[in-house]
Amino acid sequence: MTRDAVVRRLIEVGIVPVLRASSADEALAVGDAIVAGGVDVVEITMTVPGAVAAIREVVKRYGDRLLVGAGTVLDATAAGECLAAGARFIVSPAIDETTIALCRREDVAVLPGALTPTEVLRAWRLGADLVKVFPCGAVGGPGYIKALKAPLPHIPLVPTGGVTLSTAPAYFAAGASAIGVGSDLCDVSAIRDGRPERVTDAARAYLRAVQSARAAA
Repeated sequence: MTRDAVVRRLIEVGIVPVLRASSADEALAVGDAIVAGGVDVVEITMTVPGAVAAIREVVKRYGDRLLVGAGTVLDATAAGECLAAGARFIVSPAIDETTIALCRREDVAVLPGALTPTEVLRAWRLGADLVKVFPCGAVGGPGYIKALKAPLPHIPLVPTGGVTLSTAPAYFAAGASAIGVGSDLCDVSAIRDGRPERVTDAARAYLRAVQSARAAA
C-alpha cells in the first residue's frame, strides 16, 4: 500500500486507536476487539513491552485487512525497526527530523506531533502527511483545533490526547481530518476483566459518531 493510499485510509476511517498495554499479548487482544468493531486501523505504541514483535504479529494475523501503525516513535532507529516489522505509518508525540526524513525516503506515512502553530507548520514543511496535535485536550480541545485551522486550513490535523466519544463530533466540526483515541476506545481494563465486547462496542460507537459528524458538516 502506497503512502498516499495509507493517508486516504486514515482519513476515511477517521479514527486512529492509540493502543497502549502492559504486554504484547494484551495489545493483541485489544487489537482483535477493535477489529471486531469494524475499525481497521490501529496504532501500537512503542511503550508496549515487545512493541515491535506485537506489530509483527498483528501484521501477520491480519495482513491488509488491518492498517497497522507504530506510535510513540521517537527516533529514526525505532522507526526503521517498526517499518521492518510491517508498520504502514509512523506516529510521534513530537517532531523528529530524521524520522520524518526516513519515512519520506521509504514512502511511508508519517504523523509527527506538534502543538503550537509554529510547530504544526514546521512539521508540515518537513514532510508530515498528517499532523498529530498533542496533547490537544489539555489546551482547549475542539476549540483549539478550530483556532489552528483558521490560519492553517491546508494542514490536515489529527487531535490526540483526551479525545472521547462525547467530544469526537466537535473535533470534526472544528476541522479535524481524523482523531487519535486512547483509553476511551482501547480499554485495556475491559480486556483484563474478560469483557472484550466493551472495546468492540466502543469501536462501533466511534465509527457511528464519525459518520454522523461528517454527515452534519
